[in-house]
Amino acid sequence: MYAIVKTGGKQYTVKPGDVLDVEKIEGEAGDKVSLDVLFLNDGSNVITDAGALAKTNVTAEIIDQHKGDKQIVFKFKKRKGYKRTRGHRQQLTRLCIVDVNGTKAAAPAPKKAAAAKPAKAEKPAKAAKPAAEKSAKAEKAAKPAKTEAKKAAKPSVDFSKMTVAELKDYAKEHDIKLPSGARKADIIETITSAE
Repeated sequence: MYAIVKTGGKQYTVKPGDVLDVEKIEGEAGDKVSLDVLFLNDGSNVITDAGALAKTNVTAEIIDQHKGDKQIVFKFKKRKGYKRTRGHRQQLTRLCIVDVNGTKAAAPAPKKAAAAKPAKAEKPAKAAKPAAEKSAKAEKAAKPAKTEAKKAAKPSVDFSKMTVAELKDYAKEHDIKLPSGARKADIIETITSAE
């Protein structure tokens, strides 16, 4: 079952349990709002008649109020020396669709108003420090054995016949970090030195 609803001059396709951002609707977290229904499909019937849609309802719960991403508004007039840059962040409301004409979904927990800042972590005791150092040394000793096993298991690959994209994929698969903007020769050198 799904419905098409209208709010803020826009139309949205919604199902029970959907979470979406719409233009600001007055209310606080946890408030329920009813949305205008333009179309309803319950799986077997399609309702588009305005009289029948007036009897249907889509209920949503406000999760939180927030601002959208910044949009840059740049105006200029050529050959006039006129340039203006402004930014805009739209006020939005995050909704969770709770009910579509009797079909209900589990309501989400509202966002907590003020989360307390965690206290500063205390420094570990000196007795715990040597144990951590020992485990780090054990890991370092185990790493050479692992790398030798990897080298023995890997077949030899001719990197010169691979494209740059294939080389980058190969590096990503083998967790090799590449310098940004590197040429093919630099990528091959980085991969071979990492192995």
